[in-house]
Amino acid sequence: MPRRTDIDKILIIGSGPIVIGQAAEFDYSGTQALKALRHAGYKLVVVNSNSATIMTDPELSDAVYIEPLTHDFVAAIIARERPDALLPTLGGQTALNLAIALHESGVLEQRGVELIGASFEAIRKAEDRDLFKQTMIGIGLEVPISKQISSLPEALAAADELGYPLIARPSFTLGGTGGGVAYNVEELSHVVGKGLIESPSHSVLLEESVIGWKEFELEVMRDNADNAIVVCSIENLDPMGVHTGDSITVAPAQTLTDREYQRMRTASIAVLRAIGVDTGGSNIQFAIDPKTGQMVVIEMNPRVSRSSALASKATGYPIAKVAALLAVGYRLDEIPNDITRRTTAAFEPTLDYVVVKTPRFQLEKFPGADPRLSTMMKSVGEVMAIGRTFKEALGKALRSLELDATPRLDFEHIREYLATPTPEWLAYVYAALRRGFTVDEIHELTYIDRWFLGELERFVQYEGRLRNTAWEDLDAELLLEGKSLGMSDREIGEEV
Repeated sequence: MPRRTDIDKILIIGSGPIVIGQAAEFDYSGTQALKALRHAGYKLVVVNSNSATIMTDPELSDAVYIEPLTHDFVAAIIARERPDALLPTLGGQTALNLAIALHESGVLEQRGVELIGASFEAIRKAEDRDLFKQTMIGIGLEVPISKQISSLPEALAAADELGYPLIARPSFTLGGTGGGVAYNVEELSHVVGKGLIESPSHSVLLEESVIGWKEFELEVMRDNADNAIVVCSIENLDPMGVHTGDSITVAPAQTLTDREYQRMRTASIAVLRAIGVDTGGSNIQFAIDPKTGQMVVIEMNPRVSRSSALASKATGYPIAKVAALLAVGYRLDEIPNDITRRTTAAFEPTLDYVVVKTPRFQLEKFPGADPRLSTMMKSVGEVMAIGRTFKEALGKALRSLELDATPRLDFEHIREYLATPTPEWLAYVYAALRRGFTVDEIHELTYIDRWFLGELERFVQYEGRLRNTAWEDLDAELLLEGKSLGMSDREIGEEV
């Protein structure tokens, strides 16, 4: 199917200022999409409040507006530019919420502007927590037991029914803003009060706790001919209860059986179809009970997300570019693969290496901030590393964080810190392994999968062997093992 000819001019909304949960990855995606659409022959109008971005470069579009990302300003730009379509899936949660507001106020209908990439109904189904829950139940997929509330009395009544702990997920918010975990009435009142304020629809979904379950994400693409592929699977080292943006994530997933992966793959494509995302990419999150194998759907983003940028760089698959071309009528099998130059975008990437993303925290810049990690994102950046194995990629990623100083750890209360996720959580895991804690002991405290803990234990065991080896006994094999673990020459030298 050729590109749509009934569309001539497209308005693209950026993500605005760099904030926690929404940063340069959306500029990366937006720039990629602008180049693709411009090459396809479309006129492009960009609006973004952040001038310090690549996507606002005048060479990438026909008109650029550096204006506040509010309903009235964007409505005025639509009135002036008269675009044929609005593509809201490249500007994060900000662009999606603006698209919804413009649709509900009648501006898009009045000006004859079509939403492409994701329809209004698809955005509503994905972002409204209760609608998403009902849609998943309707296609036979499990979701955590939950109640949608819009006031504190409703929240207290739901807590009596569901029990504690509860996870609060406000609708239409970014990076888990306003969300959290409540273990008692006092915490519930605080989290719900904040969530109701942060949610544009003033609604919060209260879920039964799945803290400690394994968390996975799938990046999925679908075109208007119902061709669908999984671009990348991503696994969180941290269990459920820690926001994905604050977690160490690994691509491809390491601890899934093939049966579990195929079940998750089938479910993710079913979710795309049920929500109605028929031209573009989405990010779908799952949780799996490590004891029973029960799988539940947590949420989906009907847009390019932080994980999309990670998956794109990890696989070489240009998710934003492909999503933009799908939005204007192309099929997956009509878009050439930039990496192979032989196949098309309909082929799923296969990785023979491992990619690790590690978050960067700077809570010292936020005096009084709660250092405990929860469902609301707190990291201010991240690094990505590639290695032949998980151990090598993780070692490179940790070194790339360029921390100013070694974390100060409280060894007298190491068990308490293992049981409470903080930015120093991984440092405490390493410290526990060095002090003789077993993998099973650490797993019971952290819920981190035993496979990951076993890989970390091998790193600590190597440190011990290196430390006990005299200079004259060092050989190439021992040094090569250190490099395969992602260690730098300096790190190896400090251990000898």
